[in-house]
Amino acid sequence: MTGATGYIGGRLVPELLDAGWRVRCLARSPERLRDHPWRSRVEAVRGDLTDPETLPPAMEGVHTAYYLVHSMGAAEDFAEADARAARAFAEAAAGAGVRRIVYLGGIAPDRGRSSPHMASRREVGRILLDGAVPAVVLQAAVILGSGSASFEMLRHLTERLPVMVAPRWVRTRVQPIAVRDVLRLLVKAADLPEGTDRAFDVGGPDVLRYTDMIHRFARAEGIGRRLIIPVPVLTPRLSGLWVGLVTPVPGAVARPLVESLRHEAVARENDLADLLGDHRRLGVDEALRLALRRVREAGVTTRWSSASWPNAPSDPLPTDPDWAGGSLYTDERTRDTDASPERLWRVIEGIGGDRGWYSWPLAWAARGWIDRAAGGAGLRRGRRDPGRLRVGDSLDFWRVEEIEPGRLLRLRAEMRLPGLAWLELAVETRGGRTRYRQRALFHPRGLAGRLYWWSAAPFHGIVFGSMADNITAAAARGGGEGKR
Repeated sequence: MTGATGYIGGRLVPELLDAGWRVRCLARSPERLRDHPWRSRVEAVRGDLTDPETLPPAMEGVHTAYYLVHSMGAAEDFAEADARAARAFAEAAAGAGVRRIVYLGGIAPDRGRSSPHMASRREVGRILLDGAVPAVVLQAAVILGSGSASFEMLRHLTERLPVMVAPRWVRTRVQPIAVRDVLRLLVKAADLPEGTDRAFDVGGPDVLRYTDMIHRFARAEGIGRRLIIPVPVLTPRLSGLWVGLVTPVPGAVARPLVESLRHEAVARENDLADLLGDHRRLGVDEALRLALRRVREAGVTTRWSSASWPNAPSDPLPTDPDWAGGSLYTDERTRDTDASPERLWRVIEGIGGDRGWYSWPLAWAARGWIDRAAGGAGLRRGRRDPGRLRVGDSLDFWRVEEIEPGRLLRLRAEMRLPGLAWLELAVETRGGRTRYRQRALFHPRGLAGRLYWWSAAPFHGIVFGSMADNITAAAARGGGEGKR
């Protein structure tokens, strides 16, 4: 299994386990799987699709290899990188005697009309189908499920804009499919007849325009009907920026989604259902209802932001103060509090998302706006769960790198920076009293990184100092309401 830290992969692993399969997960950082509830039931191996030499050992003894990775970033060479990774994967699978490869792609329009991202996904599917190992390529359009990027985009556009001037792609016909149907088909793909080697379109029972999905969501949410005014002037890039402005989905992720909606995405055949004898599919209304229930009950197991942010740093916190021959700048603050360690930890683990960051709200908001303008994640990715964190979770423009319950939360920055940054929040006990320790760390990249740190240093007292004060104050009050 590749992509086990992602949205689909993180949900597919327990489905495969429940179906009786033994599962091995390939990950660049297996540590990120540590807190998943199914971690003790799988084998995790370290490997990187961009490093072909790491793949053959991971493939030994494998019957079915799931390829659930693709680029969503804006790097100029993403298509070439995706193709190289797919070839390396196919070659390693053939060398190890793998019996089948399963890949989840998208329904693409006729050749020559695809967006660059859709063309890349189609090319990955072609590479896997042309390889020596038989491949099953499932091609889906919009996937509806709690936490999916498509669902989050639909949800926030509908909730926030009772009247919207929208790009003309809102009139495009699509055939959405519920995430639970996608997962079931992915599991069953491993049991298809030997030698099955082809692509299958998969979709739900409803074919409708994007405007219809907006109205269906409004009805499921119990809010008024939305007024939608399509306009022809928004390019995919401008549409991506528009979606990024209105929703938590950043422009770098929204643009591929928008590009996929520019052309009709309707299944051209239903052969997989016939082959499996499984025609069960949830309709759009039921898929939306179930997704909304998961959101309300805080039962979202994975989110679109579960996967690593494109081009985000993955280096762990260095232990050497002169790491890599450079400087490691720190801002460290401590506060004593009468709150119990448990109450302080509850505030720490609940930080971010709707609760905010317990300090100067305008400064955090401005940093988020700057990051989104630069193509980064921004401050609105929020949290997977309102009260609990696990290693690998995205948290606004941070990623949880380490968590020791009751003691330490370490976040790694995924914002656009001329260097690498971490934020540590810790609970200590000294002489029977509770102590809060906070460290911001920055490893600069070149002169630009040093200038960035020292230009921001005058504001550290306001941002980091008030953060320490407000966190301990919230713990003393026994709450975790936070300040935006």
